[in-house]
Amino acid sequence: MDNFDSNTSRRFSSLARLYGEAANQVLAQSPVMLAGIGGVGSWAVEALARSGVGQLTLADLDHVAESNINRQVHALESTVGMAKVQAMRERIALINPDCQVNLIDDFIDAENIAPLLAQYQPDLLLDCTDQVQAKVAMLLAAREAKIGFYMCGGAGGKTDALSLKQTDIAHARNDNLLGRIRTILRKQYGFAKGSDAHGKALKKVPAMKVKCFWFDQPAQLPSLWQNQTAAQAEAEAQVQAAGQAQAQNQAQAEGPILATSQLNTLAQVQAQAQAASPVQAPQGLSCAGYGSSVMVTASMGLALANSAIHELIQNRARM
Repeated sequence: MDNFDSNTSRRFSSLARLYGEAANQVLAQSPVMLAGIGGVGSWAVEALARSGVGQLTLADLDHVAESNINRQVHALESTVGMAKVQAMRERIALINPDCQVNLIDDFIDAENIAPLLAQYQPDLLLDCTDQVQAKVAMLLAAREAKIGFYMCGGAGGKTDALSLKQTDIAHARNDNLLGRIRTILRKQYGFAKGSDAHGKALKKVPAMKVKCFWFDQPAQLPSLWQNQTAAQAEAEAQVQAAGQAQAQNQAQAEGPILATSQLNTLAQVQAQAQAASPVQAPQGLSCAGYGSSVMVTASMGLALANSAIHELIQNRARM
């Protein structure tokens, strides 16, 4: 697309006044791939489309569910049951009919990411997924292909949209998802560590050169988890008390170690403690597992798109 037609020019005239007409041309010629079209990714795609990005490749195998309506921009009564990538393509067509939208109706993994990058050749790869191995695979493939890359941390369980940060992954905190990825990168792939050879923390943690977004706020656990955690603690205390009683009986010089009734009581308490173990998140570290708010997911998605737009413009300016 060498020149905007009159309709497109009017559609994005406000951006031309903000960034310059040349920037509009750059964005119209820029291909971007985004994986994970959910609470964060759908808002990022929306912003990229409204910024005149000319080619968007969307990857996700999920379908719109009613539970997505509170936080995902493509989730409407009319789109429930539709593939998320398809729902997003139809929405983009209403925003910018000139945008070329490629759909990957699949989850990204270590097997398919390199061929997909080779096929679509994006200038940027934006990771909005919540799966550790997929995120690691995308990062490594993007580095190998010398493609710009941004990674999003967890938005589930967060309530303070103003705590959003963009930093190197080495400096992210209060994010279990990024913490796990950071450990994998350091242990398995030789990324810069935060401690010396003796395990002592470095005063200045070296950057790992992975740009990421995260919320500087501890995740809020659902009440179900909190209640079960409290129940587990109480049950474990009962097991400890019963074990102490058993030890005292064993220390006595005469008589059986424990009466049958005492053994039964201890076994019951142990069984109760095991039953009280906290449940796992329905979808691990995802928004669905923790619970999430559109104010949080949208703010991350829009901030991601903002960084992507600026990088696309700046990179072309350097060429």
